[in-house]
Amino acid sequence: MDKDDLAVISKTAQSILKNEIKHLPLIPSVALKLLELTQDDKAKLIDLTHLIETDPALTAKLLQHVNSATYRFSHKISDIKQAVQLLGFSDVRQLALDLLFYDKLIKNQKTKLFDGLFFWQHCLFVALLSKKIAIALNHPHPDQVYTAGLIHDIGKVVLEVYGRMTYSDFIPTLKNSENTITENERRFFGMTHTEIGHVFCAAWHLPEPITAVVACHHELPAVDSLFAVFKTEIAIVAFANYVAWMQGISSVVNEANPILPAEVLETLQFAQLDLDDLLQQVDQDMQNTREFYGIQFPAVTKLRAALVKTTINLSQLHHQETPTPTISTKNYSGLTAPHHSLNPNEFVPMTLAAIGTEFCFDRCLMLAIDPKQRCLLSTYRWPECAQTFDIELSHAPEPLLQALREKKAQLINGDFAPNKPLLYQLNVAEFFIVPVLNHNRLVGVLYADNGESKKPLNVDSLAEMLPIANELGIALFNAKQYDQQKKCAQLDPLTQLYNKRMVDEFLSKAFNQPKNSLAQTAVGFIDIDKFKLFNDLCGHQAGDDVLKIVADILRGMTRPGDFIGRYGGEEFLFVLKNTDKAGAYSFAERIRVAIEQRGKLMSQRFHDHALTVSIGVALYHPHYSTYMELINVADQAMYRAKNSGRNKVVMLLESSK
Repeated sequence: MDKDDLAVISKTAQSILKNEIKHLPLIPSVALKLLELTQDDKAKLIDLTHLIETDPALTAKLLQHVNSATYRFSHKISDIKQAVQLLGFSDVRQLALDLLFYDKLIKNQKTKLFDGLFFWQHCLFVALLSKKIAIALNHPHPDQVYTAGLIHDIGKVVLEVYGRMTYSDFIPTLKNSENTITENERRFFGMTHTEIGHVFCAAWHLPEPITAVVACHHELPAVDSLFAVFKTEIAIVAFANYVAWMQGISSVVNEANPILPAEVLETLQFAQLDLDDLLQQVDQDMQNTREFYGIQFPAVTKLRAALVKTTINLSQLHHQETPTPTISTKNYSGLTAPHHSLNPNEFVPMTLAAIGTEFCFDRCLMLAIDPKQRCLLSTYRWPECAQTFDIELSHAPEPLLQALREKKAQLINGDFAPNKPLLYQLNVAEFFIVPVLNHNRLVGVLYADNGESKKPLNVDSLAEMLPIANELGIALFNAKQYDQQKKCAQLDPLTQLYNKRMVDEFLSKAFNQPKNSLAQTAVGFIDIDKFKLFNDLCGHQAGDDVLKIVADILRGMTRPGDFIGRYGGEEFLFVLKNTDKAGAYSFAERIRVAIEQRGKLMSQRFHDHALTVSIGVALYHPHYSTYMELINVADQAMYRAKNSGRNKVVMLLESSK
């Protein structure tokens, strides 16, 4: 990014903040001087001592920490000079920065949705792991990498504290979104937290390596970028940020997984890192931090280093373009062969049959995760006569829940008493569960038992089943990718809703069915009010963002079995099945209200231009001979809504012509 690019995003940042960044009292002056001090290779311990002592409150808190149970010194440390001599320049500077940022950015945060402690935990974890990796890689400035990790998400705090629309306003829009967090931020704010963080760092003249990390930790810089020289620092923090997300330590709730480019792993020489040891060190440091601050961070599930390695390997396989890539498994080529199909209804049952035969199991099932009902559902089985079941997670024993959280294979047996009710329910003495990962997420579980033969399960089989489960996860991913590519021709590229051709095709097929099947069918025509003004006032990117926002809302509110598509321009169309006049009107009204509320929330983003829609609804009538008659009635109703003041729902039972 050059100076011209920075000028552009600085202008955008100014439009969404309450004050100029240079006037925002976000980072204490002592912290800025500490950052400058770390840049000076000739800095002496006495310089650090004098700097900290200029802030009495910081001095008192630092001494309190040094004398806490974390360090367990035999005598009380009474001054900063002593602390620096005992702990060293690096640790004292790091502790001082932690205290300053916590007091300024986190301590007094009282908002409900932007959880300051949750965010602080994320920043500390990323900073600690980043420093450990930097030391392992013999980086010349691990302290600087720590600081970059500590403030890599500073843009989120800037938006929360000083944004005209806050990060707490934004967080609800993440629910059920399949987009990355930066994509959602750009739609909502008009820019991302990395961009506003970059503007902030530049305005406060923070060190270039730190600025580079803040600006590029979600996307590595291009080779011709001014930040390309800091690729190693960026890769370290990007990797630490990814691991934090994998362990449930993201900066905000509902955050989708960050993307980990293969170049990050290449830069870090990932295979040579002792990740197990690094994570153990970080866990201990995090525990010490919890004890000192006297606060209870949100509970976190720990993931073993081996799982991180496995998942990252899968992630890299998923990014390959060749269809159905396979892991080289000399012993199990016959078991993975079914995965060369792209139809799950073919390769999942074949895989279960291969596993059952190879390991001599009585029963093999594929269990899917239903997050809404919080249960495991049997989706495929072997043999065909095998009895299926569902497991309610609210009543599942802890070993099973822990295995799901940690994504590890597990033998569930009666050695642990709380397992017995579930074993009794399934009428087995023991069973295996093996996780199936799809794009780094747990999408299913392989289940196996010997409930009929009563033969004991060989725990060694778990390790042998893992590569098969990994293959199955890859096959599921490839099947999904194939399905998505097939749908590309059916989707509107901007909104990812069905396009007009698919809307017409869907209704045409419906009208070719017996007329009684069309009973209780409704069509709704949605038009964004005064859409041209979004382009005129805010630019064409804002117009595109409005279309995406409306599409996201429609997607989130449409029921299974219903149909939603972009019909052209700023027009959308929905088709409801099994509804009546009241139900269709109520659905349309919920859409209208949801879009109006989002528009009010984002009014600053669009220069106070209201985001509303006019909706026309039509119900099927037996005298309609073609689907276009039904669409035309809905279109007429929509125009009536516009002509009567906009931001309304109008229903017509039949054409007014």
